Amino acid sequence: MQPQIADELPLLRALSLDSGLLRGPCAPRMLMNKRDLLDKIIAHLACEVKALTGAALATHAEATNEENKAEDKYDTRGLEASYLAHGQSMAAEEAALALLQFEALAARDFAKNEPIQLGAFVVLSEKQGSENCYFLGPRAGGTEVEIEGRSVVVITALSPMGRLLMGKRLGERVLLELDGKRRESRIAVVS
Repeated sequence: MQPQIADELPLLRALSLDSGLLRGPCAPRMLMNKRDLLDKIIAHLACEVKALTGAALATHAEATNEENKAEDKYDTRGLEASYLAHGQSMAAEEAALALLQFEALAARDFAKNEPIQLGAFVVLSEKQGSENCYFLGPRAGGTEVEIEGRSVVVITALSPMGRLLMGKRLGERVLLELDGKRRESRIAVVS
């Protein structure tokens, strides 16, 4: 039995070139599997936790090494290494917390008119045709992952971009100010 093309026409119209949804780097596979995106972010964060933990442990070992014991009151190698170890351990803890929160995040799709909130994949489309892909996550803002040939940046609700997008809906326009210039973008995808 052949598929009925007529049954698929409303979907094809909704994704037509006129709607602007099939243009730009984020568009070719619009119905991206959000679980795959979350898995990619989780894998990235797991690598980050491992690297930061390893660096913190190595720096801690250096800070407590007998060779770094102060030889006089001006010798601060051990003290500097301990400060560095503390900073690295704090970064490792933050990354581990982000990892736990992303692992607990449900991969759900958003209804057509549902407002943007935690867990939303959002595509902003600009007048000149460029598009930017974002994922509204609980932490780890600025994390960037590649999936299905697209670059997706994690933003949080507390970031300027997150605050701008929270509560907005598909099709709404937002005014971005970047490098002192104002640019208008349209919310092309919320999923």
